[in-house]
Amino acid sequence: MVTYAATLDVPRHIVVHLSRLLAAHRRRLNTPRGSRVLGTFRQAVMVLRRFRERGCVHCLARDAGVSQAPGYRYLHEAIDVLAAQAPDLHEVLNRCREEGMSHVILDGMLIESDRLTGTRDNGNDLWFSQKHKSFGGNVQFLAAPDGTPLWVSDAEPGSTPDSTAARLHVLPALYKAAADGLPTLADKGCIGAGIGVHVPVRRPKGKSEQALDADTRTTNTLIRDLRTLGERTAAELKERWRTLKRVTLSPSRIGDTARAALALDCHWK
Repeated sequence: MVTYAATLDVPRHIVVHLSRLLAAHRRRLNTPRGSRVLGTFRQAVMVLRRFRERGCVHCLARDAGVSQAPGYRYLHEAIDVLAAQAPDLHEVLNRCREEGMSHVILDGMLIESDRLTGTRDNGNDLWFSQKHKSFGGNVQFLAAPDGTPLWVSDAEPGSTPDSTAARLHVLPALYKAAADGLPTLADKGCIGAGIGVHVPVRRPKGKSEQALDADTRTTNTLIRDLRTLGERTAAELKERWRTLKRVTLSPSRIGDTARAALALDCHWK
């Protein structure tokens, strides 16, 4: 056996923040003092290693001095605690209006997973995304004009189009926000979403962008330029919290994991 030192590249105040959330959770459960193998700080370190490094739960549990089963329990407990801290959609939109934001950016991302089952009515895999050629869950998110992530939805099966997932989770609230002066910018996957959701106009089939009139091309360019930072949000979340690159837990945990990552991200700075 070889022993070596390692450093977790997460700001200490995030570890302390998660440790305090876990301590409060244990108090709510009336957990007897000393009845857990891991204290809240060591549990927080184990969980953050999972989110940051995407390490296997068996290895993380071994390093923490617990077996695999309690390792999974500690992980799921922390995901639930963090997901409960994720911003609510209506609170986010109200705050955006109060801060005078010019718009919000709506986009979707596929969070891959390798533990998926189910078929659609046509016999195709329910969780397989033809767009991304991969299995996973479709998660919608909102970003501020500067690219700051604001909100993430629950996960729909990967075969669900972005427009359908958006209608299920976010569009009704965005209509109200648009009526109050906060429009939304989205990509072509949300064409026909409704009033207040601005998307680029598709070029005629088989023709180039030059087939559109000058005003339409200018509008498309403006929408794309304004959405640029928002489109980077998903990539930045996945790079900071690498567990979002592939969730190996049950697919029912994809949405909770995404919300937990967002809650951590809100405290990164």
